[in-house]
Amino acid sequence: MAYKRPVFPFAALVDQERLKKALILNAINPLSGGVLIRGEKGTAKSTAARGLAALLPPIRMVADCPFNCDPEASETMCDACRGRVSAGQKPVIRERPMAVVDLPLGTTEDRLLGTIDLEKAIKSGERHFEPGILAAANRGILYVDEVNLLDDHLVDVLLDAAAMGINVVEREGVSFVHPARFILVGTMNPEEGELRPQLLDRFGLCVEVTGLKDLEDRIAVVQRWLDYEKDPEGFSHKWQPEQEKLRQAILSARERLPKVSSEEGLLQLISRICLDQGVDGHRADIYMLKVALALAAYYGREEAGPGEVREAAELVLPHRLRRKPLSDRRMDLEKLEESLKQHQESLKHRTHTPTGPDSQQDAAQRSSQDPGMKEVVFAPSAAFPVKPLDLPPDRIPKKALGRRTQAPTEDKSGRYVRSTPSPKGAPDLALDATLRAAAPYQAFRDKGNLALAVAPPDVRHKVREKRIGHHILLVVDASGSMGAKERMAETKAAILSLLIDAYQKRERVGLITFRGQNAELALPFTNSVETARQHLEHLPTGGKTPLPHALHLAFETINQEKLKHPKDAFLLVLITDGKANISLTGAPAMEETKKLAVKLRSLNINTLVLDTEVHTPMIDFGCLPELSKILGGRYIDIEDLQAPELVARIAELRQG
Repeated sequence: MAYKRPVFPFAALVDQERLKKALILNAINPLSGGVLIRGEKGTAKSTAARGLAALLPPIRMVADCPFNCDPEASETMCDACRGRVSAGQKPVIRERPMAVVDLPLGTTEDRLLGTIDLEKAIKSGERHFEPGILAAANRGILYVDEVNLLDDHLVDVLLDAAAMGINVVEREGVSFVHPARFILVGTMNPEEGELRPQLLDRFGLCVEVTGLKDLEDRIAVVQRWLDYEKDPEGFSHKWQPEQEKLRQAILSARERLPKVSSEEGLLQLISRICLDQGVDGHRADIYMLKVALALAAYYGREEAGPGEVREAAELVLPHRLRRKPLSDRRMDLEKLEESLKQHQESLKHRTHTPTGPDSQQDAAQRSSQDPGMKEVVFAPSAAFPVKPLDLPPDRIPKKALGRRTQAPTEDKSGRYVRSTPSPKGAPDLALDATLRAAAPYQAFRDKGNLALAVAPPDVRHKVREKRIGHHILLVVDASGSMGAKERMAETKAAILSLLIDAYQKRERVGLITFRGQNAELALPFTNSVETARQHLEHLPTGGKTPLPHALHLAFETINQEKLKHPKDAFLLVLITDGKANISLTGAPAMEETKKLAVKLRSLNINTLVLDTEVHTPMIDFGCLPELSKILGGRYIDIEDLQAPELVARIAELRQG
């Protein structure tokens, strides 16, 4: 048997107490909705998830069941195991360690849910199911790294299964159901983009993790990891007593949880907090109660009170708060304390006070010390709607549904849109079309014992489409001339407006700034337009205008990204006053600018030039309209962009 190195002990993780507690609470009650871990790279997100699995006891399961059914819980068994138990057969039982099942980023829907062999169903009448990732994860931990980069429809079906505890697979009228109860752990780096609010709401708990700021803690992280790498067995043995304490605490809490009750008026308190914080829907109320009860069980209490509710609120509410696009998500701790205070006043006959980890005074102090984000140099003016922009007839997308353009795919990902006799990619049987093709010939065929005889010429395959991505590269002039007459403040407002539009349509955004002697890629392409906004607000202004440098860097950036995403659409937004005065090669700056514009046009991308110069009858540099013609894009004066009747749309400029 191959050697398997022990995982890094859960108890050996330095600090990150909120992360560890959120995982433990889901181990106590797997119906807590899972954990979404948001944070920087290298902050022990995956280490914690795998450490939790090693911390939990082995599970007893039916030996030959692909769904890891519990032999002592017939209500959660698959149909096959339940049928054998009903027939009086005693299942063979074995134990296995708690499993961590990874969901790869390139997973297809069939691989996630499992597949029904439709061809076998047609030819032999047998219903054959090939289990997927959700089947393997039943009664284990499903770990989804970079969940925000998964296709939205995969996240939808994943969270549906997590909420219901079952997986339902349907293919052209043939269905299969199996248990899918697992602890869901999703991780994401906010710099790579956000999940849609509808998907965020489906996660029960959410925690933010950052790198440790305390010097001693950082030293401890490095030292423990080096000790682990040097001797994994010895390091794990050293932490075994702490691991065992945690394991027993979790097992005791599991046994205690069904007996834990809630104090009088606790549901009113939970609902009051959700209303005061402006939370939509009712999932927050449900998960807050579940988490409060699990916390009480973990602390060895028989009753959950305001202290547990307060602690639960900080795990359940932050990712559900209403917010405007590109604004920070932060829970109002003062309102939370006020809600608790009102609850106490309404129950004067009781003397119980909150027992959460932080006192009201500490929370209020933290809230008052939060400095927020400071605006540097020119703060942007108020954002405004973006007007509709028409494309030339040859560049109007044939399809621009929702936030992304539809494009054919040659694998089994994407939505079924029509059928074909000859697939270009992997064969993907279209049962409905196959049956329609075979139906006219049934009177002339020998069907034997089959209800329907299908011949090879009848077989049809699915044609699928998936939504392609869109990339917006903002190239922003930050030279000294942009500081005149608050031009940069207006420019930032224009960019902020475009960012809000990109946020609503879930675009990938990149940011190039140019000033002084060169241009800089301030932000590579990312789904996190919030990060772009932060870079924008801190953008200094001054120096000369190296426009050729900016266009050269824009060409290199888009060309590299197109190699990675050849089917995606790209939009270049150039925001400048056009006063190019720094050369790239020694030639006149405007001559270089025009040559680079020709080079950019060869990439076959859409372009938008926003002119920030205030033109007068006496002085009019007028180079940007010509530049936009060379680029083959649109020219817009920033003053025109501010018209109040403009509608927030930029979709027409996306290349189909």
